[in-house]
Amino acid sequence: MRPSVALLLSPLLFAGATNADDLRERANAQFKPIPAQVSEVRGRAVNQDQAVLGHKLWFDPRLSSSHIISCNSCHNLSIGGSDNVQTSIGHGWQKGPRNSPTVLNAVFNAAQFWDGRAKDLQEQAKGPVQASVEMNSTPDRVVATLKSIPEYAAEFRKAFPNDKDPVSFDNMAYALEAFEVSLTTPNSPFDRFLKGEDQALDDKQKRGLTLFMEAGCSACHNGVNLGGQGYFPFGVIKKPGAEVLPSGDKGRFSVTNTASDEYVFRAAPLRNVALTPPYFHSGEVWELEEAVAIMGDSQLGRQLNAEEVSAITAFLHSLTGEQPQVAYPVLPASTASTPKPE
Repeated sequence: MRPSVALLLSPLLFAGATNADDLRERANAQFKPIPAQVSEVRGRAVNQDQAVLGHKLWFDPRLSSSHIISCNSCHNLSIGGSDNVQTSIGHGWQKGPRNSPTVLNAVFNAAQFWDGRAKDLQEQAKGPVQASVEMNSTPDRVVATLKSIPEYAAEFRKAFPNDKDPVSFDNMAYALEAFEVSLTTPNSPFDRFLKGEDQALDDKQKRGLTLFMEAGCSACHNGVNLGGQGYFPFGVIKKPGAEVLPSGDKGRFSVTNTASDEYVFRAAPLRNVALTPPYFHSGEVWELEEAVAIMGDSQLGRQLNAEEVSAITAFLHSLTGEQPQVAYPVLPASTASTPKPE
């Protein structure tokens, strides 16, 4: 339900933000802190041998047919788990169709990709490897590459000891998932506020949090990841311009073929959003303040004023958590039987 303009403009709205206990109580009803560690995924304990293997695979460009592109190419862990370009550059210098979403905290999303076409990280890991515009490889080529490297063959046997043929495309994806669940960013200022640290947010960020909830932003951007849980039309009230919402990309419609899913996308998770410009699936907006203003206009039907945009943006900066410290691995060497780059 859209809030009334009178409520949005009321000075009492912002006065309430000074009561940290009240604000925290309301916030904890809609959001949850990032846990310090994820120990299981889909009800299964995270296998550390698989995670160690997945760490290497994440950085290995030989999963691509060119031997140039790795998972980290488009989801760079040193810059917020994305690549900070409009759309990623893939095989043969092709440009991808959508902005690369961050992989950080992706384990908390209900589904993966902007249109939710992958139900989990294991399924998602298979997509870019095979996409002609991304890594342009095939399951058979990936398996041949991994089997040609004795060190990898041994690590797969250790990570999947019960499998008769442990080096498989499915197990590659399971290993990548086991690594990815560690890519969380706990202990952000917002998390510390939720846990009781009043001064973790400054007054402007508290005003922004209040407005974020009262204006209706949290109707779509809620939960532990402040998004990533549901699908919503881009342009609930007013469709943005064609440069932000290209007419040729109909979002979830391409997955469901349901007319009501045209221009419907998964609500973007907002954790670490200050680190991952440009914004939206089109990657057309470079400033976070502009993205906030567009969302107010398109989703809430409200022209946020400069003070409101600034306050909400300040709150969004409080969602930047402790970044995962991931060492660049030394990868096992190719052999004479390793498929050559294409």
